[in-house]
Amino acid sequence: MTVRTVAQCARGRAWLLCFALVLSAWSAGPVLAQALDVGQARRDETAQVDWYDLRKLPVEGRGWSDTAAFFDRLPARAEGLVRKDVWGLSRQTAGLCARFTTSATAVHCRWKLTSTNLALPHMPATGVSGVDLYVRHGGAWRWLATGFPKEQVNQVVLVQGLPPGEHEFLLYLPLYNGVAELEVGVPRDAPLAPGRAYSPDRAKPLVFYGTSITQGGCASRPGMVHTAILQRRLERPVINLGFSGNGRLEAEVGQLLAELDPAVYVLDCLPNLGAADVKERTEPLVKILRQARPDTPILLVEDRSYTDGFLLQGKRQRNLESRKELRAAFDRLQAAGVTGLHYLEGEHLLGDDNEGTVDSSHPTDLGFVRQADAFEIVLRKILNQPAGNP
Repeated sequence: MTVRTVAQCARGRAWLLCFALVLSAWSAGPVLAQALDVGQARRDETAQVDWYDLRKLPVEGRGWSDTAAFFDRLPARAEGLVRKDVWGLSRQTAGLCARFTTSATAVHCRWKLTSTNLALPHMPATGVSGVDLYVRHGGAWRWLATGFPKEQVNQVVLVQGLPPGEHEFLLYLPLYNGVAELEVGVPRDAPLAPGRAYSPDRAKPLVFYGTSITQGGCASRPGMVHTAILQRRLERPVINLGFSGNGRLEAEVGQLLAELDPAVYVLDCLPNLGAADVKERTEPLVKILRQARPDTPILLVEDRSYTDGFLLQGKRQRNLESRKELRAAFDRLQAAGVTGLHYLEGEHLLGDDNEGTVDSSHPTDLGFVRQADAFEIVLRKILNQPAGNP
């Protein structure tokens, strides 16, 4: 309703009716006004569900648009540039997600995976191959539903019986499987729109480069990896470039990272490196990033403590030696005049009670929450985003 129309109504006898119409227009909100054209949906006449290809929505976590497949995490030209293992892992959808708004009373999901391997021995299928749905409620993101994968192609009702009104949702894709197709379904003719845009001062992503832990091993569901937790807490987009067993501070990956324009680079590769590699690779990678992005903060992260390292001295020694070399590289870089560097110690990333992992290395959900707590403190300082200011 236009301002002119409101003024005309106010001068007439039916001003109460006009006021009600204005309230109705406002309550619909500006987001659903941007709803996707229902003609873009695939309609299931039997189930009375409209299915929307997720690619019609802004999909977060994609650093590049020139990918071999839409849901890949590295550009197509990375094949042959990075090692084969890194390329293969980049085709898994860790960190990818989409926000959408609807007044529908139910939300459905259909997704086709690229691999039939739905689970790992130490990580459930819900984390490896499932989808995870959050809703914004009371000003914060709250978990709502998880889509359980039972085969390569899955179709589920994530939630039904939703109360009337507009709701914003956040849907995470699998952590350790690839996605060939994904559709979001709503009851016939219910509107579906992109979620609200990030504020301009928070539009740049946080870029995490790391190992299997960064990729999400071994979260019970996609929304529980620390990068996703931080995305929700800080209200900022995240690009997750975790590569299981293959986060090795490699220059080839660094060249790709330098193409991005993030709010912060987070380098968290020590779990995949011995001390000698930490010494050899840290400074060259930081210099690649700093040359391309002179003002972008870079956070160097120590490895988490092995939770059985209190008794197994070989593991404890590996932690100490790698950290010593990372700290030395950090000091040398600062002495050389490299600015904008930050450092996060690893000793207490998973807590102090040895209960934060599934295998002494990979976090459980408890470990990921604790790790997010530690990251949040330092990231808020870097971003000048005080606690209590989501």
